[in-house]
Amino acid sequence: MPADLVRLVRHGEVHNPEGILYGRIPGYHLSELGHAMAARAAESLQGHPVTALYASPLQRAQESAKPWSEAFGLPIVTEERIIEPHNWFEGTSVRRAVRHPRAWVQLRNPLRPSWGEPYRSVEARMLAAIDDAWRGADGGEVVMVSHQMPIVMVARSVKDLRLPHNPSNRRCTLSSITTLRREGDRFVEVDYQEPARELLESAIDTGAV
Repeated sequence: MPADLVRLVRHGEVHNPEGILYGRIPGYHLSELGHAMAARAAESLQGHPVTALYASPLQRAQESAKPWSEAFGLPIVTEERIIEPHNWFEGTSVRRAVRHPRAWVQLRNPLRPSWGEPYRSVEARMLAAIDDAWRGADGGEVVMVSHQMPIVMVARSVKDLRLPHNPSNRRCTLSSITTLRREGDRFVEVDYQEPARELLESAIDTGAV
């Protein structure tokens, strides 16, 4: 029996004192706040029939999936297709890097985008992974812990919006939950929640972030 719902969960805050674009660089783990945010996201669905749990192979996603695993007694299935896209600017402070002439060629086509994995590629692999998880479920709800850009690609795709977009306008905060339901031959978005918003806002207000 396919899943009733698929929940796309973004990881919590990452320890990144250098303020770089870490992308797929190994070793970037959740901060103390990030662990609290991930726990809050899992707590928000306590009592729901979560029957399967998937996570990107990156450390921050695996750590964000752990509270779900503990809360619902599920193993974490690593799903390569929901990983962060590769990006030419990995390891740099993007605001500083884009000022260098060497980087300008990477910005030549923001509609693709030319600096990393094409939007269409991210959309295709994400939807394929979601479809497989939906079909392979034993009913109930599936949780998939991923990253901002891949989740945004899915959200825009199911709403028939253009995939190219302004990254500063993405609606996918840390530890947010974007919920999909299958209707006919496609997925539709039926809910969006930010269960850890108060934790993040409090940290910002106190200067902890």
